[in-house]
Amino acid sequence: MTEGRPPGLTILADDLIWGTRLASIARAAGATPNVNSTVDRFVEALRGADAALIDLSFRRSDPIAAVALATAAGVPVVAVGPHADHAARKRAIAAGAGRVYAYSKLFDDGPRTVAAWLRLPEPASEPSPDAAGTAR
Repeated sequence: MTEGRPPGLTILADDLIWGTRLASIARAAGATPNVNSTVDRFVEALRGADAALIDLSFRRSDPIAAVALATAAGVPVVAVGPHADHAARKRAIAAGAGRVYAYSKLFDDGPRTVAAWLRLPEPASEPSPDAAGTAR
């Protein structure tokens, strides 16, 4: 996906704790995370991103529209949301998300899951639960 550098993963999440956790997961997977709490910042970050991770519980705007924006920009998207929200998961796939994972999947096995999606080597260790992310 990149040439000799970690892939840039732009993240759309408005929950500070979950955004920080997603950044930690991305970093442990071998990516460089960029957490955005607004769609405007997310769209700006797409310009330099290799991939995008979108929280389907994003409350400040329509996360499905964000999936479509990233897809239109040519950026591969993975979405994450509640396992029981089948309708949102189907809408995310229809909008262009390559994968939709349940929160529990990324909570339990996030670094390996993200690394596999980004086609990176399997990570050696799990992130520490209190690892800080880069919030914008």
